[in-house]
Amino acid sequence: MHHRAPYAEQDEEQSLAGRPATAQRGTRKGVELPPAPEGTTSPSTAVPGQRLRVRYAKRGRMRFASHRDIARVLERALRRADVPVAFSAGFSPHPKISYTGAAPTGVASEAEYLELTLTEAREPDRVGDDIDAAMPDGIEVVEVVEARRPGLADRLQASEWRVELTGVGFEDAERAVRVYLAAESVEVERMTKKGRRRFDTRPAVVGIDVCRGSHGRAPRDQDDTYAILRMVVRHTTPAVRPDDVLNGLRHVADLAPPSSPMMTRLAQGPLDETTGAIADPLAADRNDSGAADDADERGDSAPQPSASMTGPR
Repeated sequence: MHHRAPYAEQDEEQSLAGRPATAQRGTRKGVELPPAPEGTTSPSTAVPGQRLRVRYAKRGRMRFASHRDIARVLERALRRADVPVAFSAGFSPHPKISYTGAAPTGVASEAEYLELTLTEAREPDRVGDDIDAAMPDGIEVVEVVEARRPGLADRLQASEWRVELTGVGFEDAERAVRVYLAAESVEVERMTKKGRRRFDTRPAVVGIDVCRGSHGRAPRDQDDTYAILRMVVRHTTPAVRPDDVLNGLRHVADLAPPSSPMMTRLAQGPLDETTGAIADPLAADRNDSGAADDADERGDSAPQPSASMTGPR
């Protein structure tokens, strides 16, 4: 049988007695530790850093990259560019980067947005140049601005899309669009994470304009038959994507392109319900006052819908 040394208990008491009161309290579970001295900063409550908003484009083969792939590419570019990105606290810290309104895989885009937080202030233009230089071909940083006002996600109310339909004549596309816009409801089905879901696409569509093949794109063969749809679609729940609108055109008007269409997001931002125009979501951040006017003078506004999109249809 093990016997404790006769003076062990006395030595332990003397050892504890010789320690500061704060150290004694810290050795017992359930006892609140004293507050940190004034002027210190806990690692889990770091001072908020500079927030930047980035507009970038994904083109060419990069349109097939998934959202997770894009996130990995960006994080690698930030490390290569030596951008001081802030990290979250905890056992598994991750860079403070938030994405909003990401385009689906397989779709090109000229207007993707993300927000990142830096640990120290940097010139937005310089950060944009450094990140862009470290990005692979197919991803281009278009603009970086400092976040001056909250609510970027709330500003992304609608998107303008260009859908190129190879093998579809202008007249056929125009007829199908007329039938679609005249319908009160156009339901389609799509597989989601929660299984197959049926929803109405018509309320989300603000307008669709049909362009001939020579408008907005130089075909490889001038004799090719194809049409271009330019559509403005509201951001709704569930999300209505351009391929959902194409499925609706097939259901109501039997419009079935012989090959996969090329889809590109041209813009996303605040929607003017009267005109169907989409404004630049970063205009409010460029200046605390008069941001929209400054954007117009600089020509930085996002592309506007075509003239025929004058409102909801």
